[in-house]
Amino acid sequence: MTNFVARITAVTAAVLIGGVAVDGAAPTKSAPVPRHVVRQVTIPAGTLLRLRVDRGFGSDISRIEDPVSATLTSPVVVGGRTVLPAGSAASGYVSQATRSGKVKGRARVAVRFTRITAAGHDDRYAIQARPWVGIAPATKKKDALTIGLPAAGGAAIGGIVGGKKGAGIGALAGGGAGTAAVLTTRGKEVRVGRGALLAVRLAAPLTVSIEE
Repeated sequence: MTNFVARITAVTAAVLIGGVAVDGAAPTKSAPVPRHVVRQVTIPAGTLLRLRVDRGFGSDISRIEDPVSATLTSPVVVGGRTVLPAGSAASGYVSQATRSGKVKGRARVAVRFTRITAAGHDDRYAIQARPWVGIAPATKKKDALTIGLPAAGGAAIGGIVGGKKGAGIGALAGGGAGTAAVLTTRGKEVRVGRGALLAVRLAAPLTVSIEE
């Protein structure tokens, strides 16, 4: 009888100890992992993108379809939320490159950005943006001086040589020399160097994904 009671006691103790051990080994519940919610946000047409040029281009050094790239310098914010961070990469191409003409026509260069990649993400978006266009300043006043000065000099020389008739010949000769100088000299070109700041506006709304 004593042995039987001892055995029952031992079995009971083992069960209790085992229960404690099992309870102690039970896994603890971890805190729920927060889920990131992805929202679609639309950037309205007309929004200004401030871009810093990564590689220079120009009317006399670029060709149509040459690649261009730039970096967003200021974040794009919609409804108080940053939807395109500063540092986002924009890319596109040269859409026009016209050198200054010898007779007429000012130099012109245009670029169009077609893609932007959000900084810190792999999301790449196609964009429709208005082209950025650079036009060389007019040189009409400078051209007038180039033509006028030789003409004035010719008139002076003609007057010394043979009075009124000589003055007329001198003026024509001088004017012709001045015109030739203008026709063989190109005007100013348009160069946009690395680091230059461009302001480009969206021509159509752009929808991007942001995490909350």
